[in-house]
Amino acid sequence: MAKLKLTVACGDYEIVRALTDGSVECDGIELVMLTGMGSRERHWRMARKTEFDVCEINIGGFLMGRDRGEPLTAIPVFLHRRFRHGFAFVNVNSGIRTPKDLIGKRIGGTNFQPASNIWMRGILEEHYGVPHRQCTWVVEREEDVEFTPAKDLRIEMAPPGKRLDVMLAEGEIPAMLSPDIPRLFLEGDKRIVRLFPNYKDMEIAYFRETGIFPIMHVTVVRQEIVDKYPWVATNLVKAFDEAKAIAYRRVANPRVVPLAWIRTAWEEQQEVLGDDPWAYGLTDANRKTLETVQRYCHQQGLISRTTPLEELFADTDLGDAGGGAENI
Repeated sequence: MAKLKLTVACGDYEIVRALTDGSVECDGIELVMLTGMGSRERHWRMARKTEFDVCEINIGGFLMGRDRGEPLTAIPVFLHRRFRHGFAFVNVNSGIRTPKDLIGKRIGGTNFQPASNIWMRGILEEHYGVPHRQCTWVVEREEDVEFTPAKDLRIEMAPPGKRLDVMLAEGEIPAMLSPDIPRLFLEGDKRIVRLFPNYKDMEIAYFRETGIFPIMHVTVVRQEIVDKYPWVATNLVKAFDEAKAIAYRRVANPRVVPLAWIRTAWEEQQEVLGDDPWAYGLTDANRKTLETVQRYCHQQGLISRTTPLEELFADTDLGDAGGGAENI
């Protein structure tokens, strides 16, 4: 019988390499792996045109889509996670020394909906007492998912053609939350500094306090596929899990990764985050993480209500049957 052919749009990650090169196959499915797009293009094309059968998308965009009745189901495969304390930047002469100094300020942030900014606004509000509606959010591009901000949410567009990192360096805005490291900061511009200089220590402390390794993206499947082929969701999770297990073994080899102290970094990660930081499935830790970001999305006016995770994710729990990663 011919295999079901599905397009899969995701990042070019080590944890999907085995799917991309064909060394791991998905039972009953021929995967057409599309890994050449950047996150912004992939999210926009899925949010606006639903171009792919399976797609890695911004967690906020998925929750917003489902809130509006979009026919998408998620599988508990989380290809992109990142701690966010190291992505809050301020102008060195802004007078901002502590998070509460952000209150009342204009803060740049590409657009309002990136998962990175949802997480950091939520963390600043919950853990540092910075209400997001007491700041003005300066964005430089339109949102991936159209939405109407709450009346008391202040969002303004940056001047056409003006980069936010330039505005930050020149003092037009005093602070910025960025999905990536700003270009001028990477180039060594001393006018831009991190809000949390010891961000790694703070991220470790945050994890030890909360157990949360923030999920940036989820993997979604068009609902019509799940309805017609209920077995697809579980088989996809098993294949992604097997590919991840191979990646773990590969990057733990100091001959593979060109970093002098890769083994030290690997052992430190295991000590802090455990053996499987990128765990798939609706584990207790993943449930807490997903419920937290969903709460932040609701708090920030991106969704109208919170939804039980069982309504958002396909049931791919294998119970005692075992999984791909444990048996390879």
